[in-house]
Amino acid sequence: MSLPFLFRRITRDVSKVSICQHVQSLHTGCQLLAVDKAVLMKLRKNTGYTFINCKKALEKFDNDIAQAESWLHDQAQKEGWSKANKLEGRKAKEGLIGLFIGDSAAVMVEVNCETDFVARNEKFQQLVKDVAFATLAHHQTKTQSRTGYVKSILAGEDLCKLSVAEGATLADRVALTIGRLGENMSVKRAVTVGVPAEWHIGSYVHGGVSGQTEVAMGRYGALVVFKGGKEGELDVLGRKLGQHVVGEAPVAMGNMDDLPCGESETRLLPQTFLGDPSRTVAQFLRGQQARVLDFVRFQCGETANEEAK
Repeated sequence: MSLPFLFRRITRDVSKVSICQHVQSLHTGCQLLAVDKAVLMKLRKNTGYTFINCKKALEKFDNDIAQAESWLHDQAQKEGWSKANKLEGRKAKEGLIGLFIGDSAAVMVEVNCETDFVARNEKFQQLVKDVAFATLAHHQTKTQSRTGYVKSILAGEDLCKLSVAEGATLADRVALTIGRLGENMSVKRAVTVGVPAEWHIGSYVHGGVSGQTEVAMGRYGALVVFKGGKEGELDVLGRKLGQHVVGEAPVAMGNMDDLPCGESETRLLPQTFLGDPSRTVAQFLRGQQARVLDFVRFQCGETANEEAK
């Protein structure tokens, strides 16, 4: 066998081996990629973080999804606090009012963000839920031994200290959501009410977010505490009173015998009733054999001066 012929044969065999190894490598790589993709998709679905960050986490922990998820949460928390500090000066006038009615208690909260786009995001809406339920839990803990009507108002600083799951605070949840969505956010305020058995809580949310069940959300919200009313019509009555408070924005109660002072009337009872312009609110309540005892109205993004009006 001549030397040139032997050289060509060796070269050809080496090429075959190289090609086979290359194909085998690609095949093996494809199998690994399929596994990685399945885990990646699951991690992405579980956490909501970007594909890039999920891939980075899986690479860091050899596809251990539990460790990757834990690391992602820790990183998001750190990044969230960092972003929160950077974005702190940016105005957050958008957001949502969240409202939840329990058996004998109710809570209404305001959580702000920068844009309506983020307000429609599920992660931001989950934050609103977290704030509402943490506030209600705090209210129930503080009022276990109290009877009668109980009303609590909390500002953002106090709300952020409230605890949620696994020892975290609402401030932690806000930072986490900022880290995920990249906008400045703040928990502005909350009100909780607890009523005795013979009292009722009406509510209404305007500009609602579709698909919400547990916590109603929108741009405007109202709670109305009342007693009396016709049996079987209490829910409708509570909703009508809530609609009026949202629409007409009263700032004081007034008396049942007060006379209206015109279109600029800001007392609830002498106002023209939104559901029936031929009557005042007081006249409507007499017809329903009911009495309003208290009310609260929130408008998303309103300033302190507007709240005081």
